[in-house]
Amino acid sequence: MYAKYFKRILDIILSFIALIILSPLMLILYILVRIKLGKPAIFKQQRPGKNEKIFTLYKYRTMTDKKDENGKLLPDEQRLTKFGKILRSTSLDELPELINILKGDMAIVGPRPLLVQYIDFYTEEERHRHDVRPGLTGLAQVSGRNIVGWNQRLKLDVQYVHNCTFINDIKIILKTVKKVIKREDILVGKEQIKDLDKERELIK
Repeated sequence: MYAKYFKRILDIILSFIALIILSPLMLILYILVRIKLGKPAIFKQQRPGKNEKIFTLYKYRTMTDKKDENGKLLPDEQRLTKFGKILRSTSLDELPELINILKGDMAIVGPRPLLVQYIDFYTEEERHRHDVRPGLTGLAQVSGRNIVGWNQRLKLDVQYVHNCTFINDIKIILKTVKKVIKREDILVGKEQIKDLDKERELIK
């Protein structure tokens, strides 16, 4: 009942309120990103959503467009600035996703929207993570965030899908607030785990 009817209503109400309250901060961040990292300030990328329907994800950019002498973009860790790391470690780069939630692409709580190229590397069970809208935060994020290995992370995503309740969502939101404030379980740059497609390609 909650997952089918009330969850979406709450997402609309809460994301709308959050956008109003946080709009001054979001404007300041937009200006700072433009000054420090260039334009566009908003990073857009295609991600799979509910039922693997592709949507455009919005985030503040955290990397520059620096290129080598051949005009090729430098590795991510070289383009990720100190300011960008702060945005990521505080999760402030995720604030534009409130627009995705209001639009219906995402939910406040759900499996994180990952890269499109990962779809072909999921097991049949793992693909059930797309039975619900992807979330701004999720069970995997409060259970280790991006220091958790892929197998466990995807297992937690599916576990959430099978146990999507109001109480569980509240618990996840509260744990998320705690982790963001304490800046726990965060890896950036070279510290992050290998991309899922590259990791599983090696196993094949």
